[in-house]
Amino acid sequence: MKPAVAELKDVRRVYQMGTTEVAALDGISCRFGQGEYWSIMGTSGSGKSTLLNILGCLDRATSGSYSIRGREVSTLPDDELSALRGREIGFVFQSYNLVPQLDVLENVLVPLQYRDDPPADAEERAMQLLRRVGLAERVHHRPTELSGGQQQRVAIARALVGDPAIILADEATGNLDSKTALEILDLFDELHAEGKTILLVTHEPTVGARSERTLRLKDGKVLEIRENRAPAPGAA
Repeated sequence: MKPAVAELKDVRRVYQMGTTEVAALDGISCRFGQGEYWSIMGTSGSGKSTLLNILGCLDRATSGSYSIRGREVSTLPDDELSALRGREIGFVFQSYNLVPQLDVLENVLVPLQYRDDPPADAEERAMQLLRRVGLAERVHHRPTELSGGQQQRVAIARALVGDPAIILADEATGNLDSKTALEILDLFDELHAEGKTILLVTHEPTVGARSERTLRLKDGKVLEIRENRAPAPGAA
């Protein structure tokens, strides 16, 4: 069994709506192993966004346990949780979330600027990733000068620059045309084959089918966990 990168045990997230309690997540337990590629699916209101926020350390569970690389994170103080999020989670968003005032290279470097120990080779690391995603000739362009697919490639390079434990992709192909979406999914396949751990939130069955496993939610509960395909040969 691969070592767990992230593990949830009986996680509940309850919101107070006036005098009523609403359980957005109701007893979620799941283990994500090193180098695994998961899709997280479900209809609107199933709990996908809430689970995404907890996995990304953007929100806390009401009860239950969440650990990253064996470290319990649900009880960490806010400053430690923020630092851990910066080290261990790489985010890829549907809307890219690039800083419009910064050029491509500067956008990729953003996560490292919030770390207490930014690597000495930060710029070279960023350049290597930009070459990897095919944007070495665009490093001094602003996001508005790029296509949607190019902006998403910048977002992927930014997610990878800190060598996180998990790449968390939220509807990462939702704003892209079908050809560009396939190119981004091919890039995720390559990263997975190299041993990266990817959790991809999507509502599209064809996108979810690209992953090894699917976690499907309904009404805040795990409806099913399904094997889609064999693990990539190069996965750790």
